[in-house]
Amino acid sequence: MQFPVCFFLFFGLLLQLNAEPWNLDELSEAPSFRWMDETNQIRSLIYEGLPYQGKETEVFAFYASPQTLDANQSGPFPAVVLIHGGGGTAFAEWVNFWAQRGYAAIAMDLGGTRPATPVFDPQTGNFASHNSRDRDRLENGGPNQTHNEKFATAGGSVDDDWPYHAVSNVIHAHSLIREFKEVAKERTAVTGISWGGYTTCIVASVDHRFKAAVPVYGCGFLYQGESVQRPAIDGLSPAKRGAWIRLYDPSSHLPNCRVPIFFVNGTHDKHYPLDSYAKSYSLVQGPRSQRIEVKMGHSHPAGWAPREIGLFIDSHCKGGAPLPEIGKPRVKNGVVFASLKSATAIKSAHLHFTTDTGLRRDQSWQSIEAKFQKGGSLAASLPDQATTWLLAVTDERGAMVSSEVGFAE
Repeated sequence: MQFPVCFFLFFGLLLQLNAEPWNLDELSEAPSFRWMDETNQIRSLIYEGLPYQGKETEVFAFYASPQTLDANQSGPFPAVVLIHGGGGTAFAEWVNFWAQRGYAAIAMDLGGTRPATPVFDPQTGNFASHNSRDRDRLENGGPNQTHNEKFATAGGSVDDDWPYHAVSNVIHAHSLIREFKEVAKERTAVTGISWGGYTTCIVASVDHRFKAAVPVYGCGFLYQGESVQRPAIDGLSPAKRGAWIRLYDPSSHLPNCRVPIFFVNGTHDKHYPLDSYAKSYSLVQGPRSQRIEVKMGHSHPAGWAPREIGLFIDSHCKGGAPLPEIGKPRVKNGVVFASLKSATAIKSAHLHFTTDTGLRRDQSWQSIEAKFQKGGSLAASLPDQATTWLLAVTDERGAMVSSEVGFAE
């Protein structure tokens, strides 16, 4: 069978439109780097980024491991890549937390800057919280993290787009940490907060070397619903808007995610609202689970605080007990049912719901106790006026997981 030339031109255009902008073969090679400080507990380094507006770039990162905290510790250690959110940077206290947990950890700055030298706070036993004023622009820094670089540059060349560089710099950091001699390169994970959670969704869909991924807040479908990011996307020209969605909205990439992924969010998050969130996690074809907390706060400290993040990553990188698993809820005769599987004892179970409509951020939620059924399942009566709901359980470790979100038809 012969095909006309126009068919091949059209097919080639489709391939181009659906091609990811990231070259994983190149990004899987460890970038060149140099230590800025390789003696303190929290160490500093600079590694090579990708060209920005025709110029070479560099990326700052903090690094720590059980061995940098205590020279008597020896690896190999599992590793975690940490991605900050909007307005954030590399956080020394975040790196230190994971090093204390037994991981080698790297946290990079994705705004072309360098934070101040970490200062240990003996009262908290951690490093002092970062002051956003104490940052220096790198001489060869990449794009800033403003809305202009995140949205307005879309279309045309990708080398001036913040999402392109953010994903590239995270994958490069992963490739770099895998080469450190104290790291178990086949036991790595990634987690990010807010814009870092957004970036985690894409990274986990592109870089399949990770064993676990935890996006906090971040999701796709930001061009729909009530996300506060939508006006910036809708304000683009049709061509730019289409390019941004195709290249940089996580919804375009999550169907390719095969890394076990644990979505963490709150019911009232205005940046990544439940409707977009549910559409996003439903795209994942590999293993995935959720932790959706009623009125979870939105910040870096609130985003790295949930104990379930560490337990989930431990279960995939250190052989720890897995989190409980709640199956897809189903409603029959006014009752919500879901299967439950857990290697740990379950201490409580609830149905969380709202009867409100309107903006998600303004809705009031209520909770009632769910009942355990024979055969390992949960059940709870669903109020007639419920518009949105989910089941949640907490185990003996204080770890909470939730079901998928249910929506009234």
